[in-house]
Amino acid sequence: MSDRRDRGDRGDRGERGERGGNNRRKFVARRKVCIYCADKIRTPDYKDVKRLQRFISERGKITPRRRSGTCARHQRGLTVAVKRARHLALLPFIAAHTR
Repeated sequence: MSDRRDRGDRGDRGERGERGGNNRRKFVARRKVCIYCADKIRTPDYKDVKRLQRFISERGKITPRRRSGTCARHQRGLTVAVKRARHLALLPFIAAHTR
């Protein structure tokens, strides 16, 4: 409680200047585009390992839609394709450093 009295009437945030607001720029997120829709690929193929590796994290997890930018239809096909590629040993189930 004593440190609150030491600060005076500035409050928790301290001095802000004359304008009172932040001088930071606002972050504008770009809309993510599904690469399967952009390339006009109907369904993800389990044999296309290069493309599937883009959607797997360094730990071996399938990245979610909000992170990868794929649409719902292609994300569903993507999970099936990754699981098939893992079953056929085209992709690893886990990362190499955790084995």
